[in-house]
Amino acid sequence: MLLARRIRKSYGRVQALVDVDVRVYPGEVLGIVGESGSGKSTLLRLLNLEEAPDAGEYFLNVPGYQGVNLFRLDRYQARLLRLKHLGIVYQNPHLGLRMRYTSSGNVVERLILVGERRYKALRQQAQRALEASDFPLDRMDDPPLRLSGGMQQRVQLAKAIALKPSLILLDEPTTGLDLSVQARVLDTIRRLRRDTGVTFVIVSHDLGVIRALAERVMVMKEGYVVEEGLVDQVLEDPQHPYTQELVHSSL
Repeated sequence: MLLARRIRKSYGRVQALVDVDVRVYPGEVLGIVGESGSGKSTLLRLLNLEEAPDAGEYFLNVPGYQGVNLFRLDRYQARLLRLKHLGIVYQNPHLGLRMRYTSSGNVVERLILVGERRYKALRQQAQRALEASDFPLDRMDDPPLRLSGGMQQRVQLAKAIALKPSLILLDEPTTGLDLSVQARVLDTIRRLRRDTGVTFVIVSHDLGVIRALAERVMVMKEGYVVEEGLVDQVLEDPQHPYTQELVHSSL
């Protein structure tokens, strides 16, 4: 589904990513872990075509883009691809939502951008997406500003899945939520994956979240991938000293 090779990204003298490779298979959940500053969120922004790398290649196996290095798309092409084939849930809902729009309006906005104009169709599609994200439909006309953090994340999920994307990117989707709310959000993500077969890439510093959702994991440190493999293999028997430190600190 996704193949990225030799990605490099620097901010001034700071190397955020150094020759990073990513491979994700259809229907898979790939977890990316590492402490703050490891480069994992930078990598996710690049995969969402929000920023351009200094070097590298990026391919998605989606209609119309096979064999195309997505890093070479112009801004209009990149925006169109994001709308049709990518969904993202940010750690900070303010980055993904218009907080004073209604919750349904946030979902509808994405549908309008690809050309849907019929009010009834927009309302129905927004309702289906919100319902699939376990959002209470009696609150669909409330703005995210009035909602809890967990419900804001559900609106982001609904917006992400509204156009049935090929790939959904999750950036620390449970950070800052109470444990019970975290559990419900994780349950929703697991069910969406089961029901839709969509491919996920999830970034988190929480190894518990990665254990709950992912099949494979990449461990990042200072812009490098230091270890990669099946989740059980890497987290039960870590080989790199940094991975060992992460696992032991979470026990």
